[in-house]
This record gives sequence, structure tokens and C-alpha cells, in this order.
Amino acid sequence: MKPRERVLAVFSHEQPDRVPLWFGMSAEFEAKAMRELREDAEGLRLFLGDDFRRIFASYKLPSTPLPEGATCRTIFGVDRHGLGYGQPISHPLANATLSQVHDHPWPDASCVDVSGLRKAATPWRDHYAILGGDWSPFWHDAIDLLGMENLYLKMYEEPELVDALMAHLADFYFASSRKIFEEAGDLIDIFFIGNDLGSQTGPLLGPELFARFILPHLKRFIDLGHQYRLKVQMHCCGGYAPLIPLLIDARLDALHAVQPCCAGMELRALKERYGRKIVFNGGIDSHHVLIRGTPESVRRDTRKVLEIMMPGGGYIAGASHDTILEETPVENVLAMRDEVLEAGRYARAPK
Repeated sequence: MKPRERVLAVFSHEQPDRVPLWFGMSAEFEAKAMRELREDAEGLRLFLGDDFRRIFASYKLPSTPLPEGATCRTIFGVDRHGLGYGQPISHPLANATLSQVHDHPWPDASCVDVSGLRKAATPWRDHYAILGGDWSPFWHDAIDLLGMENLYLKMYEEPELVDALMAHLADFYFASSRKIFEEAGDLIDIFFIGNDLGSQTGPLLGPELFARFILPHLKRFIDLGHQYRLKVQMHCCGGYAPLIPLLIDARLDALHAVQPCCAGMELRALKERYGRKIVFNGGIDSHHVLIRGTPESVRRDTRKVLEIMMPGGGYIAGASHDTILEETPVENVLAMRDEVLEAGRYARAPK
């Protein structure tokens, strides 16, 4: 089967020829792997057997000076400092009134540059499963703008303000993704979004608050993807098992980077309860296995995960973090790949 056929079979909960492989990589790990394996970016993905490719729009914003100490600014005006995306220096709407939330300089989709999408996707079309759309991390943006504890308090004390904040954030991402799909939706297979809703010990908010403030906007994104005949996959870190039934009811197609070391995310239980209702992507422990293990222990753990997750389809093999981090040994990632290619084959592919 071609990679795209393999992936779409899994999204239809059918058994393909083998379990698809997912290699989300941090820029730092990708650069390291390219050096060690002497490959360019596309050559690396070919070497790994990655069944997916991803295309990105970009934001074209006016260049404005950053304050002292800031290393970047989000599209919603939050200055951040530190490695990678860093952490917010301040929370601009922490003390805002409802009218001040509405008056914040919210961006619109005119800043979203889609001009390179078709050129990027065309070489991969009909062979790989192509991901696209805006990442849409509106939950994280809300935390940046208000502060996390403050956001929780306002859910109880000023719910209308939180509603307004979430609506402005989601409206931008909705318009951004719609613009992307209007430009290149016919070349995309999967709408890929991300919001981390779990911690090591459980969800960051319970089902009631999640259903009240977060789920309606996630459902807008899910419905938008389905409107363009796309599957919808959401990245979500941590232990969020109590929220999964609500996501299934909202018709989400796939959950990415399942972390078995977090509370409630035991793979066998997830497979038994939800394996016919939603696709699981990930589950091979980045924290304890891929980073700290040996190629032999990685292969053992990968085989155990496959034994649990692959029966009946509905599973994509990959690391349990959103990206493979730089400190991960390349030989361990290759061991994961080798085990999936050997042990991840189904006895009989569908006709």
C-alpha cells in the first residue's frame, strides 16, 4: 500500500498492510539525525519510512521591536522569553474588563500567507498522508493572555469574559484554517490541531469546565475539517482520559501522542474502551524508553505497544511526545522504526 492508503485505512478503522509510522521531530533532533545519517530533510523522512508529510501557512505581520528580555511575540501580542517558544513575560489581559477583551487588537486572517501551500503539497499528493491547517492552540493562548490560575478563577467569577476571550481566539484560528483549506484543501488529508489539556496526574480541567469553555470551539474546528472532507487529528499531551468520551462525541477522528506514563492513559484500557471509536497515534514512551533506553529495550517496548494497539486497525505508531526531542538517540528512533516494520505487519491486508 502507498503511505496515504495505509493511513486512510487506519482512519477508517480498517487493517492496512502494516501500522503507519509517524515521526514528528523537533528541529534540533531533525538536524542531529540529518548529520548522523547524512541525509537532507526529505531524505531523512524517506529513510525513516514516515507515512506523513505536513504543509504550513505562515503569518505575515508588521515588524515591531521587542521589549528588553523578550525573544519572540505571539500573534496575539504576548511577549515571550526562553528556549523554543519560551514562557510569557507578562499576561496582557490579566486585569482586563469584558469590553477591554473585545477591544484587544485581535488579528484577522488577512495576515495568513497561503501562497506556498500548493507548491509544497503537490510533490507528495496521492502518495503520502498530508497534514495541514492552523495548529489552533487557543487554550494555550488564553493562558498566555490571562495567566493560568487567573483563567481558572474567571471561569467561575467572570464566565462571560472567558467566553469572549475564547471566541476571539478561536475565531482567528477558524478563519485561518478556512483560508488554508480554500487554497489547498484538495491537497490535504488531515486537519492537525493541538491543545495540551492534560498533566502527568490528570486533565487540566474537568469534564464540566471542558464542555463549557473548550469543547464548543474544538467542535467548530472538527466540523470545519469535515466540511472540507478532511480527517481531524488533535495533539494533546498528558493524562486526559475523562475528556476522551466528549471528544469522541464531538466526532474527533484521532488523538495524537498518547502518553502511557500519564494517569488514566494505560494503553490496554484505551484500546478496549475507545479503539473502535477513535484513532490513537503515539504510545511509544518518549520519556522512559526512547530517550533513556537502548535499541534492544526500545524494540521490546515497541513490540508490546503493537501487540496491544494494532489489532483491528485504528493505530498509528509513534513517540508519545508531540516531537522527538534532541536528546533522543538516533539509534533508538531507528530501533522503533525497525520493530514497527517487522512486527507491525498485519497477517492479511484488506482486499
